[in-house]
Amino acid sequence: MQGGESALDFNPIQCNNTIANTYQQIKEPMVKRVTSREVAELAGVSRTTVSFVLNDVRGMRISEDTRQRVLEAAEQLGYHPNASARRLVTGKTRILAYVERQSAERAFADAILPQVLRGVYDAAYKAGYEVLLAPIPVRNGSERCEYLLRGGHVDGIILSGPRTDDDGLRQLLTGDFPIVLQGQWSDVDVASVDVDNFSAARMAARHLIQLGHTRIAILLHAPLVFTAAAARLQGYKAALEETGLSFSTGLIGTADFSPSSGEAAMEALFARGEEFTAVFATSDTVAIGAMKAAKSRGLSIPQDLAFVGFDDIPMSVYHEPSLTTVRLPAYGIGWAAADLLTRMIEGFDPTPTKDFLDTDLIVRSSCGSPPPD
Repeated sequence: MQGGESALDFNPIQCNNTIANTYQQIKEPMVKRVTSREVAELAGVSRTTVSFVLNDVRGMRISEDTRQRVLEAAEQLGYHPNASARRLVTGKTRILAYVERQSAERAFADAILPQVLRGVYDAAYKAGYEVLLAPIPVRNGSERCEYLLRGGHVDGIILSGPRTDDDGLRQLLTGDFPIVLQGQWSDVDVASVDVDNFSAARMAARHLIQLGHTRIAILLHAPLVFTAAAARLQGYKAALEETGLSFSTGLIGTADFSPSSGEAAMEALFARGEEFTAVFATSDTVAIGAMKAAKSRGLSIPQDLAFVGFDDIPMSVYHEPSLTTVRLPAYGIGWAAADLLTRMIEGFDPTPTKDFLDTDLIVRSSCGSPPPD
């Protein structure tokens, strides 16, 4: 009470009016907030596309027409990203874990990883989160992932490199943890961000077929238990079948993520004595190792042996010859995964979504096709 006031001066009617007025002030702004999902539905695009446009993420192959539709839908609905709500979330570590489902040695041999992590970090930072990198192999890996989540060490996980034989991960994904899969697992209802590996691989194989190659070897970047490797093999097979070419298991080699494994897999293919004039390697790092093996045998690229890779790592354009490859939007995948995960954590996107980003075939010198002007 102020000086001179006493308990007898207390006015219950005035107090009740003050409470009522305060409640009304609180109540009035509590209208239904427009979500990015509603903007996406009105614009006829994915929620990830909305996020890319409104956050001005460059290099995502979004046409000007699409960009304008998103901006107009956002303006029509009165959508504004709720940054203040993100800052006010309490009881969180504000840390995301980026989990590579393989050993640290294999993870750091992946030349595409830095670009993905840059996208993850940028989106996480924008939402007020830090990022923890955690290479966790399959063996006992699900327990370590669960420890990170149940122990309150992180608020959510972006999980890269799913394997079909990972039963522990399957159980983890069916729980109520905030997890975004960077990859595909068709029979589990989990949020994911990826490219269409099947269609991208089919596009690469078709290019070699269009150049006149009928005996095309494929070097997988990983064993077939990795879902991306399996999808890329199926895309390669589909391209052969569509053009009436026979599929031969003798033209399949399997590497283990690194250039050295690509070199060894290429040597193993040569040792079989199979005839082939082109190689589709399902990662650029493996392709670079395979090209080294070909050169060591005195073969000229692309005159004797044409090559196409996958990923478009920075080194691919500087390699000699420069590598024709499928461009994977690595930064965009990382950005979209972190953006989706933070929204899940904060309750903005409770329903799992599966987002697929576009790929492009980047034609360079290694396949024998003249690069476009």
